Amino acid sequence: MPTRPRTQIFMASTLYGAATLAAALDADCFAPADRRLLLLSNNATTPETTASLDTMPGFARLRGRFDRVLSWNETISPFHPGGWSPRPDDVPLWERHLRLLWGLGDDHIELVVESIQVNPALAIAQLFPDAPIDVYADGLMSYGPTRNKLDPLVGTRINRLLHLDLVPGLTPLLLTEFEVEAQTVPTDAFTKVLSELSDTGGELDVPEGAALLLGQYLSALGILTPEEEEDLHVRMVRGAVERGHREIVFKPHPSAPARWSTLLEREAKKLGIELTVLDSPVLAEVLYQRMRPALVVGCFSTALLTAATFYDLPTARTGTGLLLERLTPYQNSNRVPVTIVDALVPDLGDRSERPRALATAESIQGLVAAVGYAMQHQIYPQLRPAAERYLAAHLDPYTWRYFKRRRLTALALPGAIPSQLSFIPRNATVRRVARRARAVQRRLKKRAAFG
Repeated sequence: MPTRPRTQIFMASTLYGAATLAAALDADCFAPADRRLLLLSNNATTPETTASLDTMPGFARLRGRFDRVLSWNETISPFHPGGWSPRPDDVPLWERHLRLLWGLGDDHIELVVESIQVNPALAIAQLFPDAPIDVYADGLMSYGPTRNKLDPLVGTRINRLLHLDLVPGLTPLLLTEFEVEAQTVPTDAFTKVLSELSDTGGELDVPEGAALLLGQYLSALGILTPEEEEDLHVRMVRGAVERGHREIVFKPHPSAPARWSTLLEREAKKLGIELTVLDSPVLAEVLYQRMRPALVVGCFSTALLTAATFYDLPTARTGTGLLLERLTPYQNSNRVPVTIVDALVPDLGDRSERPRALATAESIQGLVAAVGYAMQHQIYPQLRPAAERYLAAHLDPYTWRYFKRRRLTALALPGAIPSQLSFIPRNATVRRVARRARAVQRRLKKRAAFG
């Protein structure tokens, strides 16, 4: 009996993710296949007004590794990739439709997707219920826990987690509840792919050796207000200037409002420095190669770790303290990336000759395990001993920023509110006295303000 043809479907939503897949293919991380299809998904809030991945500078260099490029947005139009999934009864009909639409016949399908916990990756996994799955992670979220409980019908089909070695020595936590093997994409293969993209993006008039600021558009995620994010960017400029940099390049998020750049230009004029705002959607790693920045500044972008780990560039972060306070609920999947950057990347405000981070790559494993357990204790009960050890030994004024006392109390972990005081939040008399005290404080502040 003849064997069925093997078709691998790779799903990507960012150029960084597509570059990760290209590096994994170059490093022979995947078995041979008869066909390799690249399925693109534009997950922007309004995909119609956002550039598609296949139109971005550098995509043509990656295109040759795949036999065909498909669009998930066109396939499920008019639905949004992040909000659509098939009804269980419709799965056989949809699979038949996709096999006809994409010319898959009765091929044996293998899936390679990112962010398996959510759509569109979860939808694709459901539409091909017999296909084995590899998950790849193109950022720091691979080090954190799976954000919600994954259907065993999907989780048990996952063979590997492919990830970049952004924090050498740190083992990913993602999908370990299914005993999924973590495999690193070789760093030299990834940097080689990025070197292929180094001359893309046309003429970039950027000063060599300038400070590079990375925008993230956090207000779109509801983490910061637009005004707070504007202020964050202004503080990046001021912090870089206070460190002695007179030439600054700002790389805004592709979806960020243009008025933010105008505000920074006014600030730069006030400070008497040269500011270049990039309007081309190139990868930060392309800029690392073309301008060799003297400093890379960001909030919690993965690009901060690629700068430090892959290109040996000085980095600094700002705003992570505020984000650690703002992220809600505690289980927010951005918590581990923010924690890692906050712990490993020096603060922009540190004026010492050699700014230091709060942790090292070697010591952060315990911190990530403790935060991961506090986030998803039901999915990772095996992490409790590690969390208890870390909290008992390392909870201090610096590391408290990564935890919430209420969360530790709910889980009965070290650092919890002592049991003899646990009645206080529920005591009506104490709450009434506290409200009166706050009212008095507000009145005194008003008098001071107008007096």
